[in-house]
Amino acid sequence: MVQKAKILLVDDRPENLLALEAILSALDQTLVRASSGEEALKALLTDDFAVILLDVQMPGMDGFETAAHIKRRERTRDIPIIFLTAINHGPHHTFRGYAAGAVDYISKPFDPWVLRAKVSVFVELYMKNCKLREQAALLRLQLEGDGSGPDHDKEPAGLLAELSARLAAVEEQAEALSKQLDDESADAAAVATAAHLERKLTGLRRALDALEPGTGSGGPATLPS
Repeated sequence: MVQKAKILLVDDRPENLLALEAILSALDQTLVRASSGEEALKALLTDDFAVILLDVQMPGMDGFETAAHIKRRERTRDIPIIFLTAINHGPHHTFRGYAAGAVDYISKPFDPWVLRAKVSVFVELYMKNCKLREQAALLRLQLEGDGSGPDHDKEPAGLLAELSARLAAVEEQAEALSKQLDDESADAAAVATAAHLERKLTGLRRALDALEPGTGSGGPATLPS
């Protein structure tokens, strides 16, 4: 069963959270509410999120301060943040959002279709990264000779072939996603994230190729983290 991605919705107004849930429910992912910056940071301590939708204007800890805390934590610094604001103070205000670590800055009222499309891109990138980590973990397990798991009784050549096939499937999906981003002139942040994923896939492919018989590699393969 495919694990659903979690999307963090941060807004102090319940009606805004309800509206976001209505817009994003079609993505069929797990939507997590937070009514303050403090509540959002608490949720980020225990769960992994594909993307964060963060309201700028909140009492107490506002969106900018919340984003600064998120970016300071090693566990959460790479989670994409989309700022949502009902107030537009011009380019300086927008620049402050990007400087705080946002990948996008959207003014309310926003187009529901556009918001859903932007969030879906980051969810898809997150799922691809999860698959990549799973393949790398499986390969490490087999190389370390753990002997556990459903594949422990397979011959090395058969295991490598199976891992190669699984990786090929992820590579194909990542390539299709990159083409989609190019066709739709997507945000630069999304394109950069996709490129980072492709670089990781290339590293894993090289590690697998180095393990094939007859490659002449004398040392252990280095796997991407």
